[in-house]
Amino acid sequence: MVRAIRGAIQVDANNRDAIIEGTTELVVALMERNQLTTDDVISVLFTASPDLTAEFPALAARKLGFHDVPLICCTEIDVPGALPRVVRLMAHVETDKPRAEMHHVYLRGAVALRQDIAQ
Repeated sequence: MVRAIRGAIQVDANNRDAIIEGTTELVVALMERNQLTTDDVISVLFTASPDLTAEFPALAARKLGFHDVPLICCTEIDVPGALPRVVRLMAHVETDKPRAEMHHVYLRGAVALRQDIAQ
């Protein structure tokens, strides 16, 4: 079955190191909590809030070994009052797990975005 898993993390600053470090933390947590390997991943969509321009979040996934996985980065809608410095992702994966057993991952300040499903 194909499932979609969501996640987000608030990074410390708009600089390359903070974006790569935060995105790496997010991707590793999502993969570990869902017991996935890169072979299970179909594609990953990354978004960054408009205040994050120093690096593409997908670079972190490439550094983790997502060499043949389609990745794309987009800028989020600039909504007044939105949480700043947030990288989000939606990963499409192949798994035998039912939807209820998928673990969505919200880290650091991004936990406030989805307290109903953050794990």
